[in-house]
Formats: sequence, C-alpha cells, structure tokens
Amino acid sequence: MIFESHAHYDDEAFDEDREELLLSFMENGIGTVINVGASLGSCRETTELMKRYPFIYGAVGVHPSETGELNEDNFKWLRSLCDLDKTVAVGEIGLDYHWPDPEPDTQKLWFERQLQMAREVKLPVIIHSREAAKDTLDMMQAFHAGDIGGVIHCYSYTKEMAREYLNMDFYFGIGGVITFRNAKKLKEAVEYIPIEKILLETDSPYLAPEPNRGKRNSSLNLPYIAQEIAAIKDLDYEEVVAITEQNAKRLFRV
Repeated sequence: MIFESHAHYDDEAFDEDREELLLSFMENGIGTVINVGASLGSCRETTELMKRYPFIYGAVGVHPSETGELNEDNFKWLRSLCDLDKTVAVGEIGLDYHWPDPEPDTQKLWFERQLQMAREVKLPVIIHSREAAKDTLDMMQAFHAGDIGGVIHCYSYTKEMAREYLNMDFYFGIGGVITFRNAKKLKEAVEYIPIEKILLETDSPYLAPEPNRGKRNSSLNLPYIAQEIAAIKDLDYEEVVAITEQNAKRLFRV
C-alpha cells in the first residue's frame, strides 16, 4: 500500500468533498496518511482528522511563515498535542525566506524551540526549507538534528546538499515536482539518494504532479510520483511503493 507522508487535508480546498475523497483512498491503494500541521489552527484540525479516520496519523508543528502567532502559552498547548497516541512527528517546521514575514530571527527562534520540543518528546521532525538552504543546514547541524531524526519535506536542493542530510541519517520527501520537466536538479538528487531514504508525499492540496499540474492535489496522484522515481532509479513501480512504505513506517513508527 502507498504511504502518503505529507498532506494537508484540513485545508479549506477539501471542504466540499473531504469525506468522499478520504474514504476512496483504500480502494486506490493508499493505506496510510500523515496529515501535517502548519499553524495552530491546522494542528487542532489535524487532531480531529486523526480521531475520525483510522488510517490518518498526525504531525503537529508551526510552519515558519506562521511562527508570528506563537507565544509561550500556545506553545505549551502545541507541546501537549505531542502526547496524543497518533501524533507521530513534529512538523512542519523550519525556515522560509521566500516571503518577508515573519523576519528570519523569529523563524529561527521558533525553529529551534520546536526542534528542542521534538527532542524532548522523542518524535522525528518534518523540515520545511525554502530559499534558506544554508541557514537550515547550519541550524540543524548545530542542534545535532541527526539525533532527532526526520525528513526534509519537498526536497528541492542539490545532491551535494542531500549528502549533508544523509550524513545526519535524514529521509527525503519527494513529491509532484519530480515529474516536472524543468526539475533537473531534483532528478539528479533523487538518482543519488538511496531508495531506502525516500518517502512519497504530495503536500496536498499543493504541487500536483504532471499530468495534473496546476490542479488541486491529492494522494490519488501519488502513483505518478512513484512511477517517476521508479524510472529515475531503474526500479519496478511496486518496489518503489513497497520500500517507501517501509521507510515511512520505520521513521514514523506506525
């Protein structure tokens, strides 16, 4: 069964057909989904999805672009969500310099705090890094993030950068971008990264793969991603699905 390691089914893009879509997954070969928090509100909604659907597990964390909403009181509440039975990761957390707000110092402060939280609760991390390659790597190395473990979500950097994360024993979330014609750098990285360190993800409702690029994404598009990885690495499609499922189960302990 396909393991979806990163989606946002709490997003309003699914308000009209969420139930119907989620209940179609099993018959389409999708066995497990990690719904990933990005704000305090989405973390709350993620916990509701975890309760309602047996195949959905959750990650709780605040995306760098949302860290302006954090303070000591609501951070304690966020920490409490880590104790739920089906919380399997802290994320998505990290740095995003694509947008000017909040300022990098705020992002770095709460990135470090959430890394520390993950260490304390003994959960892996889901890392978001956009246009912040050096600062993300520097902080993770300084904080010995390899001792925590986790996945670099929507990996988009070079194979040389991938080597640094492999040295920390991290996994790599590969999504729809791998199917884009102009994704040469990512294809080279995926060719280099061992299949035992790759997870399948969609980041739904974002980043739909070809041939559905530009449309609302969902886990139903995961076969396109697995097929592209299989072609790049000269593996059978079924082999990619099976290995990435075992990788995700190992990382998230489900």
